[in-house]
Amino acid sequence: MSKLTKLVKGTTLAIAFVAAGAVAAQAEEFVLSTGSQGGSWFPLGGAIKGIMEQNNPGVSVTVKPGAGVANVVGVSAGRFPIAFANTISTVDALAGRAPFREAAQNVCNLGTLYPQWFQIVARDDANVNSIADFKGKRLTTQQNGNTGEFLTRGLLDAVGLSYDDLDDVSHVSYSDSVNQMKDGHADIFTLGTALPAGAVMDVASSRDIEIVPVTEEIFEYFKARNAAFIKRTITADSYPGLSKDAEAITYGTHLIAACDYNGEIVTQMLTAVADNLDSLSSVNKSMATLTLEDMSADIGVPLHPAAAAFYKERGVN
Repeated sequence: MSKLTKLVKGTTLAIAFVAAGAVAAQAEEFVLSTGSQGGSWFPLGGAIKGIMEQNNPGVSVTVKPGAGVANVVGVSAGRFPIAFANTISTVDALAGRAPFREAAQNVCNLGTLYPQWFQIVARDDANVNSIADFKGKRLTTQQNGNTGEFLTRGLLDAVGLSYDDLDDVSHVSYSDSVNQMKDGHADIFTLGTALPAGAVMDVASSRDIEIVPVTEEIFEYFKARNAAFIKRTITADSYPGLSKDAEAITYGTHLIAACDYNGEIVTQMLTAVADNLDSLSSVNKSMATLTLEDMSADIGVPLHPAAAAFYKERGVN
């Protein structure tokens, strides 16, 4: 082999190693914590993962189940860098209010995605027309660490009740709650999720249900504790068989990240959401009308620096 050939081969190998190093430097693997399987966050997280990995070679996203309260704690503790959360929970976390034991640190907002609806579903034959009617009934709800479970305790407290006043309380997955309602082992199912909710649709397919309304007094009880709550109406056409509209407590689903996390990944994730609303709304129809103004709205949680730059570049904020 001539000296020239050796030089050319050596140069080629060096370039290859440099190129491989550049690809490795751009590669990023991270965990996106979502929600319970059977809820709205888990499939939406999977859709965002698919878009990100398709459009950004070298990026690998692991989607894991999580919960609204637990996700904020997880980001604050550095267990994962990005997660779904509820606006009310993140505001409470930064202030160090219950259910959080201490103020969260290093948690920033990436963008609001859609409203979450706290839904109080009762079997029609359970004769539950108000929250006071929970007394002596059987309730199925989520595990501790889920925003829906935390709100359920607040709901009872608002009318002077607690879990002790109920005949039975189950803390289980959405799918188990659905089965309990279908089998007649639960009278009431509470959950915080998108509208309509697949789990509630499943119950309504085999049981007559009603949505228990929230009174103005109960809503004000929640609003006084967290200004991020909004009252909205669940219309009778939301689920099969509903006989009337019902007022509900709502809040926002948003993405959060560690404030010092990789700005390039944050930008890629926001791009994946903002530029693919058609496909994402097929997973969650609540996102069909999402705008950049909605995403960037001030919710009382500081924007990640890369998110602030993203919205500014897109002409908002």
